[in-house]
Amino acid sequence: MLWPVLDKIFDLGLQYETTDLAIEQRKSFLARRGIGVCDIVASCMRDKVDASDLGMQEPQLRNLIGYLRRYSKINTLIFTGGNSKNGPEYFFRKHLKEYKYTLKIVSDKIPRVHEFVLRDTDQNVLRTIQTVSLTAPSGSANRAIGSMKSYKCRKDANPEFNTIDFRVLQYREWF
Repeated sequence: MLWPVLDKIFDLGLQYETTDLAIEQRKSFLARRGIGVCDIVASCMRDKVDASDLGMQEPQLRNLIGYLRRYSKINTLIFTGGNSKNGPEYFFRKHLKEYKYTLKIVSDKIPRVHEFVLRDTDQNVLRTIQTVSLTAPSGSANRAIGSMKSYKCRKDANPEFNTIDFRVLQYREWF
């Protein structure tokens, strides 16, 4: 559900079929905006083939610290999901422990914002990296959104307001 949210924010007119045009639309948008996209999990095992974070077993994580050290223009990581078990923030915190880094809270309201100081292998400061944990663009996150006070207030004011609209408001600030 990430692409419908970004489509609404940027009025991209995306195609939603599995075609070369659809792929090129997305790649072109990401390149124009200077956005890189990857899953923090490089591979994992599953008993059941589905998209559930909780269903992942033996996850192997990408070396995001290595990417950050290599690509000096990256200063913000956007997680489309939070710190629940097997969520992107959860895995990133686990990855940071390998490097003896910890996240410092910048804002504890949703979306949560953290930061940490990135150092090179000689412990020289490279820059501060900010992380933002947005509400996941998944159907299962709709229950969490539905229970949020800010969502309920908007829904009461406008019965047409929905969980995609909520994400558009949240994601717009960070994209």
